[in-house]
Parts: sequence; C-alpha cells; structure tokens
Amino acid sequence: MYKLIASDLDETLLGTDHRICQRNLEAIRAAREQGMRFVAASGRGHRSISRELAALDLLDVPGEYAIAFNGGVLASNVGPTPIQSVTLSWEHADELWRYGTAKGLCMHVYTIDDVVYVRNYVDEDRAYVGDRMHVIETYERDLGFLQGTSLVKVLFMDLDPARLRAIHEDLGDRVADLDVSYSARRYIEFNPAGVNKGAGLLSLAAHLGIDPSETIAIGDGPNDIPMISAAGLGACVANAYDEVKEASSYICEADNNEGGVAEVIERFVLGC
Repeated sequence: MYKLIASDLDETLLGTDHRICQRNLEAIRAAREQGMRFVAASGRGHRSISRELAALDLLDVPGEYAIAFNGGVLASNVGPTPIQSVTLSWEHADELWRYGTAKGLCMHVYTIDDVVYVRNYVDEDRAYVGDRMHVIETYERDLGFLQGTSLVKVLFMDLDPARLRAIHEDLGDRVADLDVSYSARRYIEFNPAGVNKGAGLLSLAAHLGIDPSETIAIGDGPNDIPMISAAGLGACVANAYDEVKEASSYICEADNNEGGVAEVIERFVLGC
C-alpha cells in the first residue's frame, strides 16, 4: 500500500501555463482524503513554490512537507521550517560563477532563503521564470558579494542540450565532487555531492516513518531520475525525457497538460 506521493512540479504537475489542471487537483485531493501524503519535489526553493502549495491546500499546514532545491532542503510547509539542509560551499559556487562569467553564460545562484541572483538574464529565461521566483539581476563577475551567505545551488541555462553537455564535459574534474543534473530542457544544475531528489525522498520518508516501497515518485526530467529510481513506484508523464522513461516503471499516456500525475494516482491509488 502506498503512503506518499512525491511529484516534480514544472513540466510534470504543472502545465505549460504553469498551473495545476483540474484533473490533477481532484485526484490529489481524493488521494489525500484516503490518507495519502502528497509532497512537491522541485528544483525551486520552498518560497518559490508557495503558489502551488496553496493551490493544493498544503501551504502552512502542519505535518506537510516539500522537497526543495533538488533535495538540498527538506522543509515543513509551515514557515517554511527546514528540517534538513545541505549547502554548496562558497568556493564551489564562486568557481562555477567565474567559469560562467568567462563563457558568457546565463546563470543562477540560489540562496537558502530562496533568493535567486541571475547574471546574463536572457529573454528566453526571463520569460520562462516569469514571476515564479524572487530574482535579483546582477552583473557581478564573481560571488564575493555573497561570501558568508548560505548557497544551495548554481545552474547554467542554454536551450541547446548539446551545449549543456559540452559545458559539463569541459568542467570535468571541477564538478566531479558535485551532484550534476539537467532539467526543463534548458538547465544544467550543480548541487552538493549526494544532494538529489532521490536522497531527499528517502530522507523525508525516513523522517515520516514510511518505507521506500510505500512511495510513488513522478517526474519528467533527468533531475527526477534519482527520485523515480528510489521510490517503490517510479513514474513519468508522457512528455518526459527518453532517459526518464527508461528509468520509470510506469509511463503515463497523459502529459503534463492532460493530468499525467492524476493518471498515476487514479490507477495506483484510487483504483479508477
């Protein structure tokens, strides 16, 4: 019997309009009425997903949690109040920032307080991010201005997956001790070693006294693969990357616009 559902947000639970469709809302509500826990698992920070948590009636609700920053922070939805966090060293973040500056890349650095500093904020990224995150545009060539601040993640943006792979290859040993993943068909993300959604799911399940076999994970991007692999049931929406489909034990017929998350809940939880 499953007890916890962890779902990615962007391109999984959310449609291209960045909203949760009615089918998903109704299925999640029905699952929670049966005692299931629903946990948002996002590369974004907790404050950045407050709109989605509110739509799910999970915001500021005691006993409800979220996996943020690809597992860098596990937090209660009240406050939010972190129950576990792993930060990226300033030295690692600064080295990545200097590299991105030299290459002229669009890049983000995330603080644990969910402030996102962006350099070379290109129009494509500006349109994608919209108003979903607290972004401060900066022109600093290094991260000296953030020394002493707790940082959780750095990412580079490019719409060409081949260029992202080339960046990863070029960085080589400089990121060998980091957890590197890809998301949203535009980002390469750098977290501390061992920080990923799978580790986050297992830590949260242990905190709640839930066995991994009693969990469901749903995603679409490569940064969701550790979570999909760790869960008792790993599923993906129809618009998922090919490598995510290969890692999943269930592939939805519905995509993120058609209620893929609901499809999983209807089939494996509600018995529809």
